[in-house]
Amino acid sequence: MGNTSNDVGSNVTAVTVAELAGLNTLGISLARIDFAPGGINPPHTHPRATEVLTVIEGSLLVGFVTSNPDNRLFTKMLEKGDVFVFPQGLIHFQKNVGYGHALAVAGLNSQNPGVITIANAVFGSNPDIAEDILAKAFQVDIKVVRQIQSKF
Repeated sequence: MGNTSNDVGSNVTAVTVAELAGLNTLGISLARIDFAPGGINPPHTHPRATEVLTVIEGSLLVGFVTSNPDNRLFTKMLEKGDVFVFPQGLIHFQKNVGYGHALAVAGLNSQNPGVITIANAVFGSNPDIAEDILAKAFQVDIKVVRQIQSKF
């Protein structure tokens, strides 16, 4: 089991071409996602792959958001053995809603799917995105932006 003792309560173990050179030219990769009780795989996207997630153990709330202008949220409760598809490039997440640990395995249709974790990219970029831009985009005070950026 991966170490879920972190701020989000999950651990993703990716197997892409970077970890396993034998995947080169095959167009596939995998990920194991371990969840502590209440743990999340925070909102993220894979710019180069569609993801198929299978729940191995536990109960997960999963969802994705469609693109602009609708930004429609689709969610589903998954149990052991259930499968869900996250379309390429769309923001998606998972949350362990069960009482124990949960485990899922994801297959992706790219040897190098990429991952962009939304909060890390927006509030933890290097260098920082200007505070006034984030404050206006999220319609909050600059102090709120500073507080969130300090966590990343």
